[in-house]
Amino acid sequence: MTIVADPVASGLVASLARPGGNVTGLSLFAPEIFPKALELLKEAVPRVSRVTVLMDPSNPTHPALKDDLDAAAKVLGVKVQRIDVRSGADLDGAFATALRQRADAFFVFPLRTAPPDSQRIIEFAVKNRMPTLMPFKPWVEAGGLMCYGANWRDQVRRAGIYIDKILKGAKPADLPVEQPTMFELVINLRTAKALGLTIPQSVLMRADQVIQ
Repeated sequence: MTIVADPVASGLVASLARPGGNVTGLSLFAPEIFPKALELLKEAVPRVSRVTVLMDPSNPTHPALKDDLDAAAKVLGVKVQRIDVRSGADLDGAFATALRQRADAFFVFPLRTAPPDSQRIIEFAVKNRMPTLMPFKPWVEAGGLMCYGANWRDQVRRAGIYIDKILKGAKPADLPVEQPTMFELVINLRTAKALGLTIPQSVLMRADQVIQ
């Protein structure tokens, strides 16, 4: 596996250190990712004070992040407001709620939505001048403002090491699941311009990719 957020919470393995079954590989999840992403959003757009988080309560990883995200928000002086989105059918209600909450930014967790749904989120955010912190790089390439997370290219490269070991006779149950070690920050300056934002140079210099 390479694109699994939390294999323990999902029931795929018994633990990261001792998978115990016939599945092993790489997790996309590391506890520090979402608090760090919120910190980067605040650095990029200092005016942000109310962040609406779009999350899926049926995803076992999402509720588990609540305490870490709340702690980070408190330090940053940001109010986090959660809206449940289980599918694209929930988006209209989510948008209406975000407007009532006077959200000034979106933090989008990985959702079970189709590409047209992610585009709806992007278009709504730009129309209402809301910066967006997206879960994946393709969403930023499509018009989201920024994302921070595991480097997928590195994940795939490291998966090859597991494949090699298993083909040579290693048992998945004996191969610990690895958490990401390389992360990437991607920023879309075209979207920043559309939102009337100037991203601080200190943030741009830390970006792995800046979309012009």
